[in-house]
Amino acid sequence: MLRAMPAFRQVGEKQLPQEVVFMAWSPERDLIALANRAGEVLLHRLANFQRVWSLPPNENTGKEVTALAWRPDGKILAFGLADTKRIILCDVEKPESLHSFSVDLSITYMHWMEVTEESSVLTSFYNAEDESNLLLPKLPYALNTFFYFYRLNALVLGGSSGFIEIYAYGMFKIATVNGVAGSCRGLCLSSDLKSLSVITEIQSSSDSEAEMTYFQLDTSLLSSYLPEVTRMARKFTHISTLLQYIKLSLTCMCEAWEEILMQMDSRLTKFVQEKNTTTSVQDEFMQLLLWGKASLELQALLMNQLTVKGLKKLGQSIESSYSSIQKLVISHLQSGSEALLYHLSELKGMALWKQKYESLGLDASGIDEAITAVGSFILKANELLQVIDSSMKNFKAFFRWLYVGKIGHIMTQKDITFVADFLTEHFNEAPDLYNRKGKYFNVERVGQYLKDEDDDLVSPPNTEGNQWFNFLKDSTHLKESPLLFPYYPEKSLHFVKRQMEGIIDQCLQKPADVIGKSVHQAVCISLYKISQSEDSTPQLFKLPFLWNDKTSNLHYVLFTMLENSISKIHILRRHTDTSRSVSNGILAVEFGNFLNSSINESSDSRCYSCLDAHFYDDETITVVLKESVQQEGKERVLAQLPLSSLYTDEDQDRKFNWDSVERLDEQSSEIPTRTVFLESQWRVLENMKAQYVSVNGIRKVSCVLSSNLRHVRMFEMDVEDDGEVEEEEEEETIQVAAGEPDEPNQPVDGQDNVCDASAEELPDETEELETSLDP
Repeated sequence: MLRAMPAFRQVGEKQLPQEVVFMAWSPERDLIALANRAGEVLLHRLANFQRVWSLPPNENTGKEVTALAWRPDGKILAFGLADTKRIILCDVEKPESLHSFSVDLSITYMHWMEVTEESSVLTSFYNAEDESNLLLPKLPYALNTFFYFYRLNALVLGGSSGFIEIYAYGMFKIATVNGVAGSCRGLCLSSDLKSLSVITEIQSSSDSEAEMTYFQLDTSLLSSYLPEVTRMARKFTHISTLLQYIKLSLTCMCEAWEEILMQMDSRLTKFVQEKNTTTSVQDEFMQLLLWGKASLELQALLMNQLTVKGLKKLGQSIESSYSSIQKLVISHLQSGSEALLYHLSELKGMALWKQKYESLGLDASGIDEAITAVGSFILKANELLQVIDSSMKNFKAFFRWLYVGKIGHIMTQKDITFVADFLTEHFNEAPDLYNRKGKYFNVERVGQYLKDEDDDLVSPPNTEGNQWFNFLKDSTHLKESPLLFPYYPEKSLHFVKRQMEGIIDQCLQKPADVIGKSVHQAVCISLYKISQSEDSTPQLFKLPFLWNDKTSNLHYVLFTMLENSISKIHILRRHTDTSRSVSNGILAVEFGNFLNSSINESSDSRCYSCLDAHFYDDETITVVLKESVQQEGKERVLAQLPLSSLYTDEDQDRKFNWDSVERLDEQSSEIPTRTVFLESQWRVLENMKAQYVSVNGIRKVSCVLSSNLRHVRMFEMDVEDDGEVEEEEEEETIQVAAGEPDEPNQPVDGQDNVCDASAEELPDETEELETSLDP
């Protein structure tokens, strides 16, 4: 059989040890993200399918990846996990989580889009400088600026039971959408924010066939209030990021507070349990301080547990830990809290502009409560600073007294008085602590603020004699003033932090509820039923597939329906503005014989079923086709289908008026059909049982995956293959002279820093197979 000249350049091929369940091209770089059955997320580059990094599953994130999506700038990869119901946002440069959040249901599809709608108000806002950078100290943690993105973008999540949520900048939830039935199999928010198209799989009962249904939801509120939504989203993203920053700061503080600080408590508790005398520990230390006499048990403690060397080491460790915590509170916790207070105050000002923001659900009273909660947290952080300062002075004096006594020096009366006060306040035995904490003493007062427990502080600060507290107690009106932040002397820093997070989350939730309720169903079209005998391949690789045309504001839905043993492509086209019906329509596409047949074969004996299809760009569809003749060794074909060859007669698309009561597959005979005979832009995929394809029209690349989910081939789509036909040698020389890569194993794009790594820096291909893609 004669072949046409193969199109597209094959630049890589690989057999993988694990089945690939999801793949997605980066929109800006020659990188493709994969998720496999083992729960790994991997990043590969085009050249010879070289691996950049691998993120293995773990207990903290999850082990079953259910969806992948790239941020429009290609710097962040998002993936959903079924077992933990979490969304992870990962840095493209290295396999680490930048941000994560929980969702109520398992995610089955996600789409990350960028708003392209331009307006004079929005443009001026984008160009305006954020005044918070001028007024607030710069926080030294990278996450504070990593999610700042020039243009508004939204991560749309779809899950089971009609679950749909929209997150601005991938962080702040701006809408919880209702009114959709079934499990999401595809979704696409239009770039003008006017509508959201969703495809769901609805199964009425366990023994019935599932039905694919298309919904178009009206999201015109987001479009109408685009500048306001953008401002609110940016402000809420700042707030969400700062909450993460405060959480990280507290984690660092807990790490700085080591168990070394508990050694004094544990040693005193052990001393009480072993001593035979009836006198209290406080009395024994006071006798030693005032009269220089110590019991045999106390002498043993000082000789064995609190030696000169041990005292010096313990004192240095405690001072170092306290200093680290103090620096974290001042430079991180307080700065982050003040920035949070600033952004919430600005948000309150926005909420008071009811003409602009009331329709979006901003509530000034809820924001007031959030501001009050942040103020209480700042007060508790200041209280911790005072406790640290006092503890450092007390421990220094106490250890100095013991150290001086051991080496025989004499202390001043002032020092003796200070140590006596410390012993009186801290060395009282508290038998009730033994039941609650497993110890008798709580000499170390800082750790109780950092423990993530609901119990009250064991040793709360003493407010007796405090003139400000007495003044507030006597002043009823001042005590109830909204200008004063409430103070919780009995609670830990973690408790106040959790209370603050809960109030802020409740405050941020209302806009998502209000915007979500404004979204309503505009169109519902029942597409077709899924046969129960269909093989159990990964659902998210199957058609239908949604595409958003940014230039003409159209939604395209690609799906296949079996007709006479031939799977045709059906293209459903809807305008993003639900009030407009122009350009709406549906078209069926079948592929006739376009391979050069032998003489004994009739020209119409070959037809092709579509296995997978994706939009390559706004004007082209990439398809994987299979010969439909009943014979062994059916060939698979990768082809490009121009839309211009289909939509030649606009009137023909409007002749079909479907019955909204019946499914489309019951009306398939009436759908206008175009038969396509491709002349070029196709190639036979030899020795490969191709099933799925993932494409990127911006980078002009594609990845074909076999039906066993382990065999991949990579292609450049805008050049012809070289080295297979002798007539191409001259063209090859021209390409090399022009600076184009002529070897399929070389990187295509050397401009991206993540793709610039040399081959020596990447894992060996043989080693990669042997280690099952372990990093």
